[in-house]
Amino acid sequence: MTQAHVPQQAESTDRQPGGLPPVHPAVSEATRLMAAGTYLDEEYRDAVIDELYVHEERIVAPSLGFDAARVLAHALRARNLEIAWSLGILVLWVLSVVVTQYAFLVVLGPCLLLGVARLVRGTARPAPWYRTVPAFFLRWWARSLLAVFAIAVVVSLFGGYSSSSHNYSSAYGSYGNGYGYGSSYGSSGSVPPFVTGPARLVGGGALGLAGQGFSPGLGWGILACFAVLALCIAAQRAQFARIMAGELSPEGFQDFAADPAQANANGRFQRLAALIRAEQHARLAVYRAYAPFRGAGDPFDPWSVSIQLRPRKSLGDRAPARVSNAEILRMVEPLIAQLRVPAPAVAAQAGAVRDRLRQLEMTEYVFLPVDGLPSRTHAPYRDGDFEQHRAAALEEGGEARRHFLRIRVGGWEEHLVTTVFVRVHTQGGMLVLEIAPHVLPPLREDFFRADRAAHDFRCRNPLGKAAWALLHTPASALRSLVVLGRAIGSTWHRLTGGYGRALPDGPARSVRELAAAPDTSLFQSMDYQRYVKSIEDRVTSGVRNVLYEAGYDTGQFEQKIVNVAQGGVMIENARGAISVGDHNTVKNEG
Repeated sequence: MTQAHVPQQAESTDRQPGGLPPVHPAVSEATRLMAAGTYLDEEYRDAVIDELYVHEERIVAPSLGFDAARVLAHALRARNLEIAWSLGILVLWVLSVVVTQYAFLVVLGPCLLLGVARLVRGTARPAPWYRTVPAFFLRWWARSLLAVFAIAVVVSLFGGYSSSSHNYSSAYGSYGNGYGYGSSYGSSGSVPPFVTGPARLVGGGALGLAGQGFSPGLGWGILACFAVLALCIAAQRAQFARIMAGELSPEGFQDFAADPAQANANGRFQRLAALIRAEQHARLAVYRAYAPFRGAGDPFDPWSVSIQLRPRKSLGDRAPARVSNAEILRMVEPLIAQLRVPAPAVAAQAGAVRDRLRQLEMTEYVFLPVDGLPSRTHAPYRDGDFEQHRAAALEEGGEARRHFLRIRVGGWEEHLVTTVFVRVHTQGGMLVLEIAPHVLPPLREDFFRADRAAHDFRCRNPLGKAAWALLHTPASALRSLVVLGRAIGSTWHRLTGGYGRALPDGPARSVRELAAAPDTSLFQSMDYQRYVKSIEDRVTSGVRNVLYEAGYDTGQFEQKIVNVAQGGVMIENARGAISVGDHNTVKNEG
């Protein structure tokens, strides 16, 4: 395996002694498992394609610690593979119906019920009761019908067929007579139309055929058709296991050039991938008005504090120096950068210290509203355009265009991303400090365990693989129809939506947020709280130092900050409540 060149992407290059170089987003563990998730979950895969490929007018959300373009490449590849498998499976179902003289229609009914049960239950974990209960009854009713049908086949194979003259046509004729089809089907030797009475085929057909039986040849034919379908299902799963052991293995994923998903010759994908890589790690976010922090995760105790700038009494008649937003941030940045430096006790072994604060990234960040842009390609991502917006937004304190200092810590192999946005504004003798921490939870458990799922399948013996395939074969017909329906709908949506000429839009969804688990573990919760509190302490210390050195009274600022050792940073929040000390109750009345 050769170490491949990965595409250039705009990202912070801030480095300080004691720090560790971050992992390139294109080969990060988060990117690898999100790519694996596109093979595991068709709903997630279709959401990725819809957001990044169909809606080409949408600017991509910031990709913190991963490469959205590489995830999209695998999503498109996974969909193409699954479309091919679905077409093959449906063809096998049709051939099975023809080969077995339409007897397979009887097993098709319960199989469709199993697929409907899956759709009824949904993908929520846990599912609400009004989904779980009907799905339970549908599933077990379908399994009961399949069991009856299986008994009929087994009986026919082991001598249960009563007479040589008793052929399948007469059996189906009796079934037709019992359910209103008429006796003509049985006497003529033809089969009843499968378009008549589908509801009767689901239940009565299995029971009727169980009572009448099959000829041994027809029984073996049904068994062979079902085995071929199961073999196809097993082959599809084996392909996923090979992908996870090959290009999506931890070692194979590092070779960017050898990734088959990147060899996609689709011109649309190549064009959109270039736009995504120019946008996703830039120092500028173009956002929708209602979701400016899209992509950063869930807000974690954001707060703000405002104080009046008063000169210290010790200055006498001297006026304090004027402070600007840029000067305050210049004092804050070195204090935050010191968090990368290992403790003196382990300085000699700094290379062995794996604390994620050593990979802390810090950059100036600008938010711009998407309204007013003539097209997506006009977003000001070039260095010269960005510097103009940065310089203007730094001191203006505008409502729509805002400047932040963004501090990011990618913990747990970029599974847990903590981002703290810091904004300082001075105007009219007032100082406003805003801190907005955000946390991206780790990836979903099924994505996280993708390697284990693939390995478990490879480790099964032939009997185990056959059992797995047989268990998943009944629902394959409806699942294949759903896959093809989704693909057709997505293509139709893309061709008729006119998104190529639509006005540019901000991100509607973040593919990383869609892949996030609902909760964090206790260890992870402890980690991101430590990151946030450490950064907040350095920010408040830096602001206090700037004010003091400029000649301002810092007493009011210090009063609004509770000592970290006494319960953490509890600062006046957006509702105006202040808590000082322990065991307090804060109320917001009126």
